[in-house]
Amino acid sequence: MRLFICTLLLKEYKFIKNMFLEVRAIVMPDKYREDKGKMSKDLSELVKKGESEEVEFKKSTAQLDRALKSVCGFLNHKGGKVYFGISKGKIDGQEVSEQTLKSISQKIRQRIKPETSPGIKVLEIGDKRIIEVIISEGGNKPYFLDGVCYKRVGTENIIISPEELERIIISKHEQEFDSKICKGASYEDIDLKAVKWFKRKYKEFSGKELQGSNIDILKSLDCVSIIDDKLKLTNAGILLFGKYPKKIFPRYYISIARYPGKDIGISYLEIMDIEGNLFELIDKADNYIRQHIETLYLLKEGQIAREPVSQYPDFVIRELIVNAVAHRDYSIKGSKILIKMFKDRIEFDSPGGFPGNVNEKNILEEQFSRNPLIVKALNRVKYIEEMGEGWNRIFREVQNYPLKFGRLPEIKGNSRVVATVSSPELEEKSFKEKAMKGLWHDYGTIMARFNKSQISSIEYVIKNKKITRLEYEKNYGISKRTAVRELKKIVNSGIFKVVGKGPGTYYTLAR
Repeated sequence: MRLFICTLLLKEYKFIKNMFLEVRAIVMPDKYREDKGKMSKDLSELVKKGESEEVEFKKSTAQLDRALKSVCGFLNHKGGKVYFGISKGKIDGQEVSEQTLKSISQKIRQRIKPETSPGIKVLEIGDKRIIEVIISEGGNKPYFLDGVCYKRVGTENIIISPEELERIIISKHEQEFDSKICKGASYEDIDLKAVKWFKRKYKEFSGKELQGSNIDILKSLDCVSIIDDKLKLTNAGILLFGKYPKKIFPRYYISIARYPGKDIGISYLEIMDIEGNLFELIDKADNYIRQHIETLYLLKEGQIAREPVSQYPDFVIRELIVNAVAHRDYSIKGSKILIKMFKDRIEFDSPGGFPGNVNEKNILEEQFSRNPLIVKALNRVKYIEEMGEGWNRIFREVQNYPLKFGRLPEIKGNSRVVATVSSPELEEKSFKEKAMKGLWHDYGTIMARFNKSQISSIEYVIKNKKITRLEYEKNYGISKRTAVRELKKIVNSGIFKVVGKGPGTYYTLAR
């Protein structure tokens, strides 16, 4: 089975930090302050009108748990606002700290599923502060608070009946996101170079020419439709062949974060945003990861030359990227695909839970395509294989790889799905390779550059801290002249440095 999407936002605190900066911009600097008089008047009128289908008042954040029902109800209805610091008919004010705002944001994301992030503002009315939580109508209904689905009716939050819940779910899946017409897009947004590339790629894999005009080809892929005699682009058309997909879908890209250790911590090596159409996202992310994983050189029995082996199987890396792109829930507009590279693993994290009847336990047997048009286009140019094959092949590739993996790839999901491939056990085959580790990234370079005695001397110095010319001659049975020449080459390479003069001279690591 090859269905899968990839969980977790990159550094939750980063989002919260940005939110705090926005809050400070509203509350503190003069140039960002709203007209207090107008704000006070508008808020006073709002209080007089009282709670409604789109407004909820809470005296303080001590009532946050009760307010979450309103948040869930607004998500499942038409959106709304929750105010902390207002009781019925009165502006009480609310103590505000970064921890207060963080608590509101975290509880909403933790307890309401699918995950959502509200807008939060701090308003100043005289010497009082009000917290305004802005909830837009949810784009991934139904939403559940602790497993219960609420909707807003008047000033109440009522539990949605099983019958209505079933209708919502059926309606949600009547038309997949990728087949819907893309609002605001026109044929001018299509990158004809991308269509030309697709035709060339198709011929490369199938040996056949795609017949017809560019529009004919896009129609065959359901990337365009004719509606009322007008050419309309589907979401799949923009995602697969758009000039600037991010212009229409700002969060539909991939972020790759590299960390120096096994946890996120407070520092990272690099965060790279990958943009473009879906084919470009896959290729660029694949190339980036390959450039930033290790290459080992294994010595096989009966061979002199060493064989380069990538830290992870090429197919596994590409397949997990393809799955993240092909099976993410594109109806979730406020999130992105995130790939996290750690010292001991890579995590492929994609928005949306498992689709249909698929889950982490039956993923090898069950099949369901959330984005059939995207999958069809990717399959035409062999970016994706037949449904049901990908995840099985991932396991086979790992089990048959030259390097030993302590754990098989794992997949878990809730509001997001994350697939994790753990690094193989990077135990080098000999002390020679252990000696080179940390000294030279590419073992093959050392093997090609130095002879046997020179390599052995490097190992010797790593173990014994230093070597003299006399030891070099004795250890490897060579003449003084040869020893001087070979040691000089290692020094010139930057691996050894000379310490002392005369009889006390010795060689040690330069770094």
